[in-house]
Amino acid sequence: MIRFDLRCRRDHHFEAWFRDNAAYDAQAEAGDLSCPVCGSDKVEKAIMAPRIARSDRGSRALDAEAPETGARETGVPETKAQEPKGAVAKGGSPEEAQALRAALERLRDHVEATCDNVGEAFPEEARKIHYGEAEARGIYGQASEPEAEALAEEGIEFSRLPLPRRDS
Repeated sequence: MIRFDLRCRRDHHFEAWFRDNAAYDAQAEAGDLSCPVCGSDKVEKAIMAPRIARSDRGSRALDAEAPETGARETGVPETKAQEPKGAVAKGGSPEEAQALRAALERLRDHVEATCDNVGEAFPEEARKIHYGEAEARGIYGQASEPEAEALAEEGIEFSRLPLPRRDS
């Protein structure tokens, strides 16, 4: 999976995940991308911070602007830092919060439709894929913080996704 920073014609900035560059290109050409804030279908890639390898902790994105939500790249789905339903991020309006939640729900649907759920076997399966012992494919699942740190130290790229919980 690859994350792109995107922006719409009204200069709303957001990010989206794609299997690869070709998947982004195909969706962009088909007009399947839209801004989660205003719904505009005029979306393009925005300038992104580079990935810089660090010898002390492996490869991580060093962003000039860290998100205020506390979400960070660690490779496991976010569970502890999720805001309760209806909460608004600092400085955001209820409409923006609703649009963000809808975008996150679309992300969850996309991940579930295109990736394999390996559950608690995520660390082991990520290693197998990284070292060529298993087929390269998109996966998702759970890992403890120590497991996530160990994966990062091995140079295995993965991201924590702030996916909203499903209403039961």
